[in-house]
Amino acid sequence: MHLTPEEKAIGKENFHAAIGSKLLRQDFLETGIKQGIASGSGLGPHYYGYGKSVDKPVRVGVIGTGDEGSVLIGAINPAFIQVAAIADIRPYNVHRAFHGDYYSATARKVRPGLMAKYGWKTEDEARKNVKVHGAYRDLLKNEKDIEAVIIALPLHLHAPAAIAAMKAGKHVLTEKLMAHSVHECKEMARVSKQTGLHLATGHQRHYNILYDNAVEMIGKGMLGDLHYIRAQWHRGNMPGTDSWQQPLPKKSKPHDAKAEDLIKKLASWKRKLESLKAQKSRSVAEWEKRVAQVEAQIADEIVKAEEFGYQTKQYKDAKGRVIYDRPAIEELIRWRLWDRTGGGLMAELGSHQLDAASIFISAMHGGKKQYPLNVSAASSRPIFPQDRDVDDHVYCLFEFPAPGYDPEDPIAARKRISVAYASINGNGFGGYGETVFGTEGTLVLEREKDALLFKTSATSSKIKAVKSKDKNNPGPRIALAEEGDSRSAAIGELGTQDAPRGYAEQLEHWAWCIRNPDPKNLPHCHPKVALGDAVIALTSNIAARQGQRIEFKKEWFDPDSDETPEKVEPDVSWYA
Repeated sequence: MHLTPEEKAIGKENFHAAIGSKLLRQDFLETGIKQGIASGSGLGPHYYGYGKSVDKPVRVGVIGTGDEGSVLIGAINPAFIQVAAIADIRPYNVHRAFHGDYYSATARKVRPGLMAKYGWKTEDEARKNVKVHGAYRDLLKNEKDIEAVIIALPLHLHAPAAIAAMKAGKHVLTEKLMAHSVHECKEMARVSKQTGLHLATGHQRHYNILYDNAVEMIGKGMLGDLHYIRAQWHRGNMPGTDSWQQPLPKKSKPHDAKAEDLIKKLASWKRKLESLKAQKSRSVAEWEKRVAQVEAQIADEIVKAEEFGYQTKQYKDAKGRVIYDRPAIEELIRWRLWDRTGGGLMAELGSHQLDAASIFISAMHGGKKQYPLNVSAASSRPIFPQDRDVDDHVYCLFEFPAPGYDPEDPIAARKRISVAYASINGNGFGGYGETVFGTEGTLVLEREKDALLFKTSATSSKIKAVKSKDKNNPGPRIALAEEGDSRSAAIGELGTQDAPRGYAEQLEHWAWCIRNPDPKNLPHCHPKVALGDAVIALTSNIAARQGQRIEFKKEWFDPDSDETPEKVEPDVSWYA
């Protein structure tokens, strides 16, 4: 039989099983992706089946326009969402919300800003269409015609802001993690149920087509029986180059090294701009925007963080000497580093990958969501000094139920799927991704873009990327095994899209669900799903800090149960 390149890659014995699935569905690959690329919208209407637009874009307020909030703005499809207001207490974040991020070409691509998104020529024109607030409660109080809000605030504010928004009658999409604690997650879920409003959480892998295809493959038995998943997120962050330790305004903390870096950057870039002006360079406009962005970052010095609940703190050694002094604005700008405001590596990184692992394992159970049985974990701080609360490294081992698991049967009780996870700083070797081990194959997913399927345990077969030769239809780039080698395969790379990781799709579908009210129309990561992801991450934090094994209770995953791993009962009465 003469095999096509796709057949050679996937192996003749599985090609015909795959051809009928979403994996190689030609109408999607040839039509849907082509249309998605041409329109600049998400691929969801072609893939997940919701409409290509809504009758009237949902009027939305964006609460928190920092790094992640600006990414979400960049993923908005104006056919679904009209941003009518923003709220942020930092001048720098407001500036980026309008103008985008000009610090690099990559940053500008994912954070293009509202002006580029909606075609407004000046900030004045943009502000006629988008009201600007500092405190998020001002937005909720004064913007009566806002129908929904996107929340990308520091983690400790997810629950207060989301509950306040729902009590004000607004649908919510909040960034992950759902909340800072499990009892807060349950409080959010209960208010969503009481109000009948949509509450979605931004675990975008639920809208990542690559992961959906992987689930399809697992469900069809192409990997055999899953028995082990290995995942990691390694970063090369070191003292002085930590991406979570963002620069502070010099007046806020004069002796901070990164504060001084901002002053030096502004002076250098101003000299560069003057030189380009003298040369009448075409790059003048771009460098003017870069200089304006640094000036906006330094303008954060006017923020009185204490007025918004941020706290000062002193770290002392065993003799009571102060070894690190943190002003309130540092807790605001570097919120990921502190236990009170963030959730560390498991909340920011590990939650995504354990979410993916549970999705893969659910495919072995006919699509029914599966929760872990237990977790053993440890964490440490071998690299960074006492300038944070969170640890540098976290290591976890989970056990999930395999098909046939029965805790009452001594033999069936051993039917478990192990998941090993590690997130470290100080060495980025291997990057981030997941490896799924089955009895008949191995699936490797890297950077949420590449997926390789090895049809046996042998991984020596060479894989090479083949780009499409059709300039009008770049499509997914398919990786093929070498000629004659049918042991390995790939399901492709969807990295040709502006938002390949599922951001656009999750926003579109959320808006579509709002415009098409029906009990069946729910965001993929609705409260019960998001609660499960939060329980896993937050319980892992407890296990890591205590260096122990924790058995998960099914009640923790139930929004209606008052039991939580932190032993605090949910209580919505205290929210104003």
